Amino acid sequence: MYRDRRVWSFILARGGSKGVPRKNVKTLVGKPLISHSIDQAKQTKYIDKIFVSTEDTEIKKVSMNCGAIVIDRPPHL
Repeated sequence: MYRDRRVWSFILARGGSKGVPRKNVKTLVGKPLISHSIDQAKQTKYIDKIFVSTEDTEIKKVSMNCGAIVIDRPPHL
């Protein structure tokens, strides 16, 4: 099958969640929550690149370790 399009996944992950503080780095079934989102995107055959946008250094580290490309976001956003 010929694909002439690129599909990118963007995961927006704030460090300062209001509902559940630090939720993206909290452990769920043995790994941080953000890694579950990245892993699901990696399993999708149609996604070519995975980006995580965050201002948080811990989320950035976890995301990079999972193979995502991190977009540094200013804290005020």
